[in-house]
Amino acid sequence: MGIEDLMQAVQSLNTDDAFHARLDVMQWRTLGSYLAAYQMRAGDLLIKQGDADRTAYFLALGTLQVYRNTGSGATSRIALLRPGSLAGETGLFSDQPHSANVEAMTATTVWAMHLPRFEELAARAPAIAIEFLRASGAVMAARLRANMNHQIAAA
Repeated sequence: MGIEDLMQAVQSLNTDDAFHARLDVMQWRTLGSYLAAYQMRAGDLLIKQGDADRTAYFLALGTLQVYRNTGSGATSRIALLRPGSLAGETGLFSDQPHSANVEAMTATTVWAMHLPRFEELAARAPAIAIEFLRASGAVMAARLRANMNHQIAAA
């Protein structure tokens, strides 16, 4: 699976929290050169609640579930992520611990943007890095709104 496949997955995702970066094919290829691809099996943990991982992940293939450990062994599912989704994006903005687990439900391919590689991208291709941050920030804002709306509805 190449960067063009990831680009297609990201561009075809139609959710409120989709990563809508205004990048052309050449810019995606540049961005792709800063990403690392990883294969996961069903049940593998991508992000562990409480860890401070400075990495954002694009889901290229498969399904991820996002859930929280709520205490006494109970869990609460937050979301299912489909190809094209961004996960762990808060890690690029903060070194605070992750608030949820992200686990592969199927065989999965993710592309990781590690903080040191993002810093290289920012130095070498600042326009692409700024667009990456803008689109990641929009994902976080959409998720924050959805969480707030869910809490208001539950009250």
